[in-house]
Amino acid sequence: MSHLLRRHAPITDDAWNEIDSEARERLTPGLAARKLVDFAGPLGWEYSATNLGRVGELGGEPVAGVQAQQRRVLPLVELRAPFTVSRDELRALDRGAEDVDFDALDAAAARIAVAENLAVFHGLDSAGIEGIAQASSHPTIGLGDDAFDRYPTHVARAVEMLLSAGIRGPYGLALSPDAYTGVVETTERGGYPLLDHLKKIVGGPLVWAPGVTGAVVVSLRGGDFLFESGQDLSVGYDHHDAENVHFYLEESFSFRAVTPEAAVALTVS
Repeated sequence: MSHLLRRHAPITDDAWNEIDSEARERLTPGLAARKLVDFAGPLGWEYSATNLGRVGELGGEPVAGVQAQQRRVLPLVELRAPFTVSRDELRALDRGAEDVDFDALDAAAARIAVAENLAVFHGLDSAGIEGIAQASSHPTIGLGDDAFDRYPTHVARAVEMLLSAGIRGPYGLALSPDAYTGVVETTERGGYPLLDHLKKIVGGPLVWAPGVTGAVVVSLRGGDFLFESGQDLSVGYDHHDAENVHFYLEESFSFRAVTPEAAVALTVS
């Protein structure tokens, strides 16, 4: 039996299909990290830790003349975002309603996408995850408060840092929601869109990244930033009462920045 307990939910197969479809639709735009790092898996709910290929020394000898070492691993972190759907709405769905109220699901999808992006780009200390911006070995670049027309200079400087470190492109640019909106709305002299200019500089995608502060330029050459998925994002059933069915979105993963020099953080001053 799956730990998600989906078969125990008092809903129809059609309702499950609609919930899964709504979850995918809402999650896909916000999962920015997955567009810029290497994704491995899913490896299953029972998968618990990432092998780091290293050992730590244990004090003393368990038996004279016998040395002991312990394998080092990075435990996966589990994220869960609960939500509810009213039983009245689920019944309406079964009757063919197309305007089912999934607001709580949409909000849960937004929350867990932010949490994942935050862990990947800025770290999750309590889980032993160092984020890309934290790990970067390059000096941070200040973006200024609102001078979006200066972004090409800042991003070109970040790309130059990466090239000088021997990190080839193409590169991707993760932008906070505010920064992304500013970039999309800005045109340069002659009416040339700033978005297109930045894409030419990095040679790769510009990604709307809720949970990111400022921006991060990342090499897309591969092998530098590793996201290992145990259970990929899934909808599970928790319990129900007379009025509502209680669900959750859940995932497990680890993240490693194995090449700190392959990214540059751009901060809002």
